[in-house]
Amino acid sequence: MNDTKSFLVSKTFWGALVAIGASLASVFHLNIDLAGIDDQIIAVIGGVIAIIGRFSATKTVTVTGQ
Repeated sequence: MNDTKSFLVSKTFWGALVAIGASLASVFHLNIDLAGIDDQIIAVIGGVIAIIGRFSATKTVTVTGQ
């Protein structure tokens, strides 16, 4: 893993962000309803995306992408 990429193109970053966002929405009693999908299911989907992103990673993530 000598190549690098920006964190903005990282599946792990976006999956974790979705999971954290949905979890925080649940904590603050904000109802996220995307096409009938509950916020807890959205959090699980985000977590799965983060795990898949971590295992499929071929580049190191950097803040600058350099």
